Amino acid sequence: MTDCSHLHEIRDVQPGDPRGCQECLADGSRWVHLRTCLTCGHVGCCDSSPNRHATAHYRAAGHPIIESFEPGEDWAWCYPDQLLLDPSPSGAGSRSHE
Repeated sequence: MTDCSHLHEIRDVQPGDPRGCQECLADGSRWVHLRTCLTCGHVGCCDSSPNRHATAHYRAAGHPIIESFEPGEDWAWCYPDQLLLDPSPSGAGSRSHE
């Protein structure tokens, strides 16, 4: 199993807008699921959503790790390493990879 090389970029963040995807709220779009950037707290919509704002945020800002903002879900994803992570309080550790 490969370890994530971006764990040092995880911060203790608060969601930028707990109501939903920041860009979708601004332009009246809809989303399917939400993701939170673990570097800055940006809330964006998932890749199943029409606008894919979480991935767009990664590409624009370079912030590598997101976590699910959905109730009952406890996982994170590292874009550059393509790893599913366990966002435990002691620091995320890899659970699996693609």
